[in-house]
Parts: sequence; structure tokens; C-alpha cells
Amino acid sequence: MIVVTGATGNIGRSLVGRLLEEGVPVRALTRDPARAGLPVRTEVVRADLTADTDLVPLLGGADALFLNLAAGGGESAQRLIDAAVEAKVPRLVLNSSLGVTDTPDDETNFISRSHAAVERAVRASGLEWTFLRGGNYATNALGWAPTVRRDGVVRDPHPGAQGAPIHEADLADAAAVALLDRAGTHVHQVHRLTGPEVLTNAQQVAAIAEAIGRPVRIEQIPEDEAAEAMAGPHLPLAAARELIGLFGRTVDAPVFPVTDTVARVTGHPARPFAQWARDHAADFS
Repeated sequence: MIVVTGATGNIGRSLVGRLLEEGVPVRALTRDPARAGLPVRTEVVRADLTADTDLVPLLGGADALFLNLAAGGGESAQRLIDAAVEAKVPRLVLNSSLGVTDTPDDETNFISRSHAAVERAVRASGLEWTFLRGGNYATNALGWAPTVRRDGVVRDPHPGAQGAPIHEADLADAAAVALLDRAGTHVHQVHRLTGPEVLTNAQQVAAIAEAIGRPVRIEQIPEDEAAEAMAGPHLPLAAARELIGLFGRTVDAPVFPVTDTVARVTGHPARPFAQWARDHAADFS
């Protein structure tokens, strides 16, 4: 049985479906089971990972844990790691970040700093582990959906920013392989995962326009305006400003080069952004 945190998020939902296809029992942790909308074969369990509750019972009988930092933040992640050790869960697969480099640069921004800290805690736990370092999630483009639906506009500070956006289904497929790995091939491995091609934000917007069959224009806005829009309960304004600045530096060259890791781990090529745009056309329509 596999425990999945962040089960109703983009990666988690895809992962739950993938594991069920393999005939593996899944325990999905979510704050609101009534609204989870997960497949009927899923064991859906109420869990607020930010609350000061005993997490050990949630992991009882688990063969592996999928840990997504987005499900509760760093403190919750540490409590889950400790609970996994106490519950004798043998394996943990962490959804980490390409921003982690195992160098002092990891302390230079919020994303790499927070994920590096969790990686260190996982390494120290004694559990079998696999780190999935993804970057430039294609689902980040969903932040553009409200203005695309309303007036056909994407407002972005860096239309020329470059990245290799990765489909959440590819991250889920890689996670499933690591969670179900019986040969130990992926134990104590760090997988750097990207999409198959470098695209600018403007090119991503063009792909979305093609997928929905109507024009979408991109309008450049100031960095401060973008940071204020990005900031929220789990992302302080200062951290949002760090990230916007990082995106700006990719106008000259992508921070993360394209890798073939999705193909090597899953056995299939990484899905292109155009496919992601078609898969999510309803979100922009």
C-alpha cells in the first residue's frame, strides 16, 4: 500500500490514478475527503498535515510514502518523515526541485532552500529514498487561466523567460516507478526531470492559444506586480520576488538544461507542452 500526500494536487491526482492502474492499494491524504473526487478504489483519509496531530496512524501498513512539500510545508514534511520512521515505512519518494544543487547556491532562494532542507532530513532518516527534482512545472501556466478565460490575455513580467516545462503526468509516472521499484534501481537516486524542449513563456502562451482555438496575447508587467500576484499563504512576498528575479535571469538562457530522465526512468518520452495545453484546454476556455 502506498500513501500519497498532496493527493488532490496536480501531481498527486495523476499518481493516484497511475498506482491504481498498476493494481496497487492507495491511501490518499487530504484535508477534505468529501471534495477529493478521487477514484472509488482509493482509501481517502482526512489529514491536515499542518495540524499538530499524530501522523503515525496515517502511515500504518504502508510500503512507501510519496511526500510533496506543497501538501503542508517544511515543518509538516519533517513530521511526516519522523512518522514514517516510527511507522517503519521502508521507502520515501520526495517530490523535490531542480533548484537543489547540493552546493551553497541552495541557500540563495526560497524554493531551493526549503527543498534542500527536506532532502537533508530524508537522507538522515535512514529510509530508502528517491528524489524527483522537477522544475518549471507545466501546471504553473494554470496561473494564467483566469485572465485567459476573461479577456484572452496573459500578464507576465518576462515573456522571454525560458524553461523546459514538464507535464504532471510525467512526474507522476516517474514517482510510480520509484515507489514500486522492487529491484532497488531507484533507491538513493536523484532524478532531474524536465520536459522535452525549451520554450519561452510567449511560446507557451501560443501553444495554449492553439489548444483552445482562439487568440491569446501576452502583456509584460512589472516584476513587483507579478510578485504580489504570486505571493500567498505558502509563498511569502519576499520569496515571490526571489522567484520572479530568477525567472528573469532565464531570458538569456534556461537555468536548467533539458534532460532525458523522464524517458530513462519511465520508458516513454517526456510529453511536450503542446500536449499539456491540449490536456488542459478546458481550464483556459
